[in-house]
Amino acid sequence: MRYTVTVIGDRPSHGYPLYIALHGGGSDDTPDFNNEQWSYMMSYYSDELECGVYVAVRGVRDTWDTHFNPESYPLYDRLIQYMIVTMDVNPNRVYLEGFSAGGDGVYAIVPRMEDRFAAVNMSSGHPNGVQLLNLYNLPIQLQAGEYDDDYDRNTVTAAYGIKLDELRKKYGGYEHRTLIHYNCGHNFDDCSRIPIPVMQDPAHWLAYGDRSHWDVDSFPPDYMNSFIRSPIPERVIWDLRTRAPQRETESFYYLSAPYSTDTGCIDARFDRAQNTITIDTRDLNGTFCLLLNEEMVDFSQPIQLNVNGTITKLSVVPDRRVLQKTTYDRGDPYYQFEAEICLDDAGHIIR
Repeated sequence: MRYTVTVIGDRPSHGYPLYIALHGGGSDDTPDFNNEQWSYMMSYYSDELECGVYVAVRGVRDTWDTHFNPESYPLYDRLIQYMIVTMDVNPNRVYLEGFSAGGDGVYAIVPRMEDRFAAVNMSSGHPNGVQLLNLYNLPIQLQAGEYDDDYDRNTVTAAYGIKLDELRKKYGGYEHRTLIHYNCGHNFDDCSRIPIPVMQDPAHWLAYGDRSHWDVDSFPPDYMNSFIRSPIPERVIWDLRTRAPQRETESFYYLSAPYSTDTGCIDARFDRAQNTITIDTRDLNGTFCLLLNEEMVDFSQPIQLNVNGTITKLSVVPDRRVLQKTTYDRGDPYYQFEAEICLDDAGHIIR
């Protein structure tokens, strides 16, 4: 995966934010078109940035899924790790943005790697049926032109905004904003802070053709910068159907499962004050592990574990081997864990 790096502004005391930008393009008989789009993206979102490390990556293949070939996912992991180590990037301020085929990439990448990002922006892309259940903790801005009807990008973008509305109503979380750009096609100006007209209510536009509009700042970094990643959120929802098996890590926030566990859902919550962990699972087809550290529980006291309504009190002893393994697992200082509890698909503790 080739990429360019631009460093903008003075280093903040807490480290630079990282902006990973994905170019348009996609399937092409030669590299020329994607190279041209990559060159365009090298400065597309960076010209109005005031501070940050801006990385424009080149899709690894000249295919329609240029940014999310199976081998792409471990490369994003390595890229983020490398930026943390060498460019003084704040791991809790990593952002992803993409246009057209890059928007396709945002849709595909974030449900499979949500725990890497603080917030993301998708412009003029298509989700290709990806599920959004994993985005409980990830703010996302969706953008499309009113007349971008190739592959129904316009209506699908509005429909995915409605899907996120429904998930938020059901579970909470799922912070998002949907922008349908008034009187625009595939291309629109989302690379500046100049307010531009968007539909006031994308759901009403989709259902009734309501074109009432107002002016908003659609510049992705302005939306994303208002969010900082919470690496150990009190609740995690993990749809195990939506994974990237070539990633070296099998972890998602403080959960872990072998890639053979590829169906079902885990809904995990912890309460540090009560020293309790609650896990609800459905339709799992394999084992999984709960990773623990002192931010989540008090190891000096018994931990109450509630799995699908069955309550067990455990004494858990920190293990340096788990700490070492998890430190190397994602190369992220906020994902260091001192103990693990592993369970089968029926919720029984196996170790």
